[in-house]
Amino acid sequence: MTRASVLYDAPGPRTRLRNNVLTLVFGVVLLLVAYMVWDKFDEKGQWAGKLWRPFLEADTWTELILPGLRNTLSAAAVAAVLALVFGAVFGIARLSDHWWVRIPAGVVVEFFRAIPLLMLIFFAQYGGSLAGLIVTEFTAVVFGLMLYNGSVLAEIVRAGILAVPRGQAEAGYAVGLRKNQVMRLILLPQAVTAMMPAIVGQLVVLLKDTALGFVVAYADLLNAGARVVPANFFNLIPSVIVIAAVYIVINLALGYLATWLERRSRRGRRSAAAPVAPGVAAGGEMAAVP
Repeated sequence: MTRASVLYDAPGPRTRLRNNVLTLVFGVVLLLVAYMVWDKFDEKGQWAGKLWRPFLEADTWTELILPGLRNTLSAAAVAAVLALVFGAVFGIARLSDHWWVRIPAGVVVEFFRAIPLLMLIFFAQYGGSLAGLIVTEFTAVVFGLMLYNGSVLAEIVRAGILAVPRGQAEAGYAVGLRKNQVMRLILLPQAVTAMMPAIVGQLVVLLKDTALGFVVAYADLLNAGARVVPANFFNLIPSVIVIAAVYIVINLALGYLATWLERRSRRGRRSAAAPVAPGVAAGGEMAAVP
């Protein structure tokens, strides 16, 4: 017998039948839409072998797509690390008891979260040039990604820490821990597990946002697939489909990594040493349990 939960009632026979019918209907509609797209592309000759042949040649991958993929992953990796540090620092700063720390941190987070990422990248490139600085395309992209996504991550960190039950912090203070120790040893370890899905979701957004580097002519994966390859082989639609497939594979791998990290974190918490049984007498013998 299926057991119902507090938030979800187990469906009965009629509900299961309705769900199965709706699943079948939506599946048929999805297949119909896919066929219509395929048919329209076929009318325009987008499935012709000559348009897809460049992707069977090694030079297309080694000289165009893989270098663009490397640039995308490099910018995403550096920006992700900096954004996580930025988010952790400013997220914790927004919880400070000192107003001269809390208020400026809130202003910085809200300011960079409100500005479109495209403007941040553009400002980093051309604003730096006007100031007499040499700003590369890579630096401009990383700078914009760090500020925007770091501000969003700061709110995630703040919300995750506030979601930890208040009793956890009070227990830490009761045993004599200072506030920074409570934050580092009690609140953050528990908040990270709860924040993991949101953090990974934002990192996926960060990875896709590297495509906005086109505004400063950054040679990323999208630039190679949607500009360089079509300019050489006149196959825009096949190029975009292949590049989209590459992005999907990368994001799926990132999601799998996040799931593995979350499971490992939960296993680590469950395998922690069990507390001493309250029935142990002061002399070291187990007290009788009624």
